[in-house]
Amino acid sequence: MTGTHLLPDMKRINTLVFLLLLTAAAFAGIQPASPFTDHMVLQRNALVPIWGMASPGEKITVTLANQKMSTVAAADGKWMVKLGKLKAGGPFSLIIKGTNTITLTDVYVGEVWLCSGQSNMDMTVAREDRSWCGVYNEAQELAAANYPMIRVFDADFVPSEEIKDTVGGKWEVCSPATVGHFSAAAYFFARELYNKYKVPIGLLTTAYGASTVEAWTSKKTLQANPLFARLLNDYTKRKATFDTSQTGKTKDPRRDQHSPYVLYNGMVAPLIPYAIKGALWYQGESNIPSKDIYDLLMEAMVRNWREDWAQGNFPFIYVQLANYGKASDSMPGKGGGTTEIRDKQRRNLSIPNTAMVVAIDNADKPSNIHPKNKQAIGLRLALAAEALVYGEKIPYSGPVFNKMQIEGHSIRLQFTHTDGGLVSKKEMPAGFAIAGADKKFVWAHATIEGDAVVVSSAEVPNPVAVRYAWGDNPVISLYNKADLPASPFRTDEW
Repeated sequence: MTGTHLLPDMKRINTLVFLLLLTAAAFAGIQPASPFTDHMVLQRNALVPIWGMASPGEKITVTLANQKMSTVAAADGKWMVKLGKLKAGGPFSLIIKGTNTITLTDVYVGEVWLCSGQSNMDMTVAREDRSWCGVYNEAQELAAANYPMIRVFDADFVPSEEIKDTVGGKWEVCSPATVGHFSAAAYFFARELYNKYKVPIGLLTTAYGASTVEAWTSKKTLQANPLFARLLNDYTKRKATFDTSQTGKTKDPRRDQHSPYVLYNGMVAPLIPYAIKGALWYQGESNIPSKDIYDLLMEAMVRNWREDWAQGNFPFIYVQLANYGKASDSMPGKGGGTTEIRDKQRRNLSIPNTAMVVAIDNADKPSNIHPKNKQAIGLRLALAAEALVYGEKIPYSGPVFNKMQIEGHSIRLQFTHTDGGLVSKKEMPAGFAIAGADKKFVWAHATIEGDAVVVSSAEVPNPVAVRYAWGDNPVISLYNKADLPASPFRTDEW
């Protein structure tokens, strides 16, 4: 049989295959996006986007309580409706109807928070299969976790070179059987909010150990700042090296949580624009190699997320890095990369609608970069949310350096967040270092005078600069009367 005899048959086969594919697509049915599963929590008092995929031109109707919204799938199959503002409550059923019908049950309306970062956000309540996880009083915390109104959607680890529409995960109801693999910081935050407000709390957790801030930021955002070019260029080189390597020993950079934009593509983009109240962030250690631009990277990521979610400048609450490593008590004013990242985080309080949790007293031992007292972190995150977001008139931050004034041989330091006044946890305030124009820091004598600290040293007759808690694992002493620690700081730019 010749090719000319085969041609009509091949045409018929190709046509048949096309029709079969078209028919399969037509009957594939509607698919809601990743975050929409049974047990989910939707954000109250806000427009609530519901979206997914369907056949092009397919009519979709979404029903929840007394609301019913309809739309038609676009040419690429994507569809979205926005439910009107909902009051806290439940359980509801969310019904999505097209050529098929999907009913999601046990749906509640309350407060939804996005929780992201590296290992200290990824760290779970129980140890389970990761030895570095597990919190203080783990067994008691597991047994007491009867909070069915706290639900968690934990995104799978999906780094990607391309932007993804979906990410694996499902909503789980908090119980002693499930809480063990919840983010500890996020869970204790949610528990505090639930106990105070008695509304359902939903957590979208998307975190992974050792990840960098640029990994959680879009490629477009990173390309917009020339100062980030070195990160993108390095990634390009690593990809080229891997693609030409014959040894098989080089890690795949497209699946490396240090690489720019790969976690944004795979673990953030699929969650946008799920309605949220705000975001929690605990990250920084992995950016020590790029500590000089960490503040710019973090600011870019926050702006990136806020623009993509299109919910305005939603609240962004983050944890400053905890104390870690060899004690810095013999090195006045000397700090390493962790110290520099902390200072960048302090300076990022200039970003609108943000709050920072100080964790300089959180480490249980110097060698543990994953402190077990996540209860304290969750509480401090909740205090910040209660004040910043929910309008509570409460202390929520430790003292933050505001300004200084040279007074002869002394320097007077002024602070914000002195709620109730400044106090020292040591007999005399410690951890302050002072220097003159020669930039040589020595330990300073410090006294508390109301909402100020006055520092001096006989070794520095003409002081020009002060540093406090300036070290990776520094001497600390300063708190306010709400028992919240002061942030490390420096007054110089050396």
